[in-house]
Amino acid sequence: MKQRRRVLAATTALIAAVPLAIAAMSANASIPPPASGWTQVWGDDFNGSNGSLPSSSNWIIDTGHGYPGGPANWGTGEIQNYTNSTNNLKLDGNGNLRITALKDGGGNWTSARIETQRSNFKPAAGGKLAIEGRIQMPNVTGEAALGYWPAFWTLGAPYRGNYWNWPGIGEFDIMENVNGINSVWGVLHCDVAPGGACGEFTGIGNSRTCPGASCQSAFHTYRFEWDDAAKTFTWFVDGQSFHQVTQARVGVNVWNAMTSHAGHFILLNLAMGGAFPNALNNNQPTPVAATQSGHSMVVDYVAVYSAGGTVPTTTTTTTTSNPGGGGSAYNELQAENASERSGGSVAPGDGGSGVHQIANGGYLKFSGVNFGTGPARQFNARVASGAGGGVSGLVEVRLGSRTATPVGSFAVGNTGGWDAWRTIPANISNVTGTHDVYVTFTSGQPAPYVSVNWVKFGT
Repeated sequence: MKQRRRVLAATTALIAAVPLAIAAMSANASIPPPASGWTQVWGDDFNGSNGSLPSSSNWIIDTGHGYPGGPANWGTGEIQNYTNSTNNLKLDGNGNLRITALKDGGGNWTSARIETQRSNFKPAAGGKLAIEGRIQMPNVTGEAALGYWPAFWTLGAPYRGNYWNWPGIGEFDIMENVNGINSVWGVLHCDVAPGGACGEFTGIGNSRTCPGASCQSAFHTYRFEWDDAAKTFTWFVDGQSFHQVTQARVGVNVWNAMTSHAGHFILLNLAMGGAFPNALNNNQPTPVAATQSGHSMVVDYVAVYSAGGTVPTTTTTTTTSNPGGGGSAYNELQAENASERSGGSVAPGDGGSGVHQIANGGYLKFSGVNFGTGPARQFNARVASGAGGGVSGLVEVRLGSRTATPVGSFAVGNTGGWDAWRTIPANISNVTGTHDVYVTFTSGQPAPYVSVNWVKFGT
């Protein structure tokens, strides 16, 4: 799913959809254990009661026809309205997430799209990161499937709050499918559009049929591996590699633009219509009158694994106060003691005090923070949120000025309440020396979305 109009390359061939009378496999009871040498660092197996929404600690629910201030129709021409209704998005009580596309009596389509709260998925230096999901595409083929566009993919963290820096921040399409075709597409988007190193708006992609049972009739495991040492991105279906892009192909600068920021966030969605399904329908609009309402993308689990590399460690030394700054970056910098503050209010919480209910445009300044020779590679913040559904935003770190380019960030939405405190980590670029540190807050919504107890850094 791209933030642009897509013109499909001639090399991406239409593969005829052949319905197979094979029953869909059931969900796993839990996320499978990682292969030897790998460690699970995040995951959701979607176990929960029938009719409930996915965990707000893990996921942000996107709604409407685009991000506030971003491209219309999500930049792809897709026509559906994304909702947070359990008619479109729910756990099914059997260990699955179901995203269902529905057409109402007026011909209007609704569906759902979610993205991870975390936006810092990337490998440790010299290591590997794998993003994996076990998914059954909507079980519909032929004319009845025209316009269905399920996807499992990522976007670079800097896209949040900007929405116009695509494709330079990188997009990894782990699984895409359109029109009920028995094929999975893996695509990389990068650099500039149109053109650039990734040949936008198409991207660098490849496709293949699903092994064994069709993509529509059964679950398959889709996996993307990012190898920082080898400088490769590799796509898999059911353990079989079908696509790879190397740093040498796109160039060092383009590669670094996709990989040197805080990381990526993961998305799951089921679109209807748009440039990709239209292109594979002889460039005719989709969906059509014969397109069937009510089919679902079914997700058993999503998991993130790491292997090898130099894993950042977090300093455990803490302090209970920092009156205005001048302290160590590796101690807790208490939010209420910031040398400057805009937004929120100081109130008790989490065994002490913090700055509560901060909204878009707020910031905290800590003067003269000493990082030493470090370098600091990690940022942690103790936060809580009782924000309403769909309200979320970024917590960003900037050095020297509150308008400087962030050196790191993470996204946060409802954590379960304004007193439901969580410590959230994020990667930052290597920082040494002494700096004025600005913690800034950016959101596409005006409502408060985060309270902060403290922040600190790690090597």
